[in-house]
Amino acid sequence: MNGYIKIAEVSKKWGIGERRINTLCLEGRIEGAVKFGNTWAIPADAEKPKDDRIKSGKYIKNGK
Repeated sequence: MNGYIKIAEVSKKWGIGERRINTLCLEGRIEGAVKFGNTWAIPADAEKPKDDRIKSGKYIKNGK
């Protein structure tokens, strides 16, 4: 498939784990990612989504 790369290649390119990329694909956060059987095909020109996870260790409750 021309123009698409595998999760392992994206992992090296973006410097994050394959499992995290799989999660991003499942959440629909990587635009153009398509699943074929058990394998995700990610566009070669896809951009790394912003990491919206909480890193401070403090969790937001009820918007406060």
